[in-house]
Amino acid sequence: MTKTNRRAFMGKAFSAVAGVGAIASLYAMKKSWDPLPSVKAAGFTTLDMSEYKGNELVTEKWRGKPVFILKYTPEMMASLNDDQKTRVIQIGSDYFMVTLGLCTHLGCIPGYNPDEKSFLCACHGGTFNVAGEVTKAPPPRDLDIPPFKINGTTLVLGEEGDEYKKLLEDGKTLRV
Repeated sequence: MTKTNRRAFMGKAFSAVAGVGAIASLYAMKKSWDPLPSVKAAGFTTLDMSEYKGNELVTEKWRGKPVFILKYTPEMMASLNDDQKTRVIQIGSDYFMVTLGLCTHLGCIPGYNPDEKSFLCACHGGTFNVAGEVTKAPPPRDLDIPPFKINGTTLVLGEEGDEYKKLLEDGKTLRV
C-alpha cells in the first residue's frame, strides 16, 4: 500500500511541476509576441499645441521620422492664398503647418529660414514655401502631412481624424 501511495504522490508532483512549467512557457511565449513598449509608444504621439510660438519651427518625432510643427502668425496667415490655406490645420483659434520633415525628393531634412518663411533642402536645392508646397524643383510633390487627429488643443499623430481624411480626399497629401 505504501508503494501505491508513493507512486501516486510522485505522479501528482510531476503533473504539478509540468503544469506550472507549461503555464510559464505559454506566458513567456505571449510576452515575446507582444510588441515592445517602445514600439507601442512610437505609434502615437500626443502634442499639446498651446505651447508653440508663432514662426518658430519645432521638430517633433513620430515613428522615428521628424515632424515639422510651425505655428502661423496672423501676418503669415494673411500672406497665404486660398489654395495654401487648405493645407493649414486649425486647432482652437491657432493655425499650424504640420508636415513630415523629409524632402519628397530623396528624404533629406530641409532647413527653415524664419526671415524668408521658407524651407531649403540642401541636398539638391529644392525649396518649399511656408505652407509646405514646392516652390523650386527637384522635389516631385509638397511636404507630406502625417496622419493626425485633433482632440481639443492636442494633436495626436498616428490617428486618422476627419481633418486628415479631408486632406487625403482633396489630394493635399499622400497616405504615409
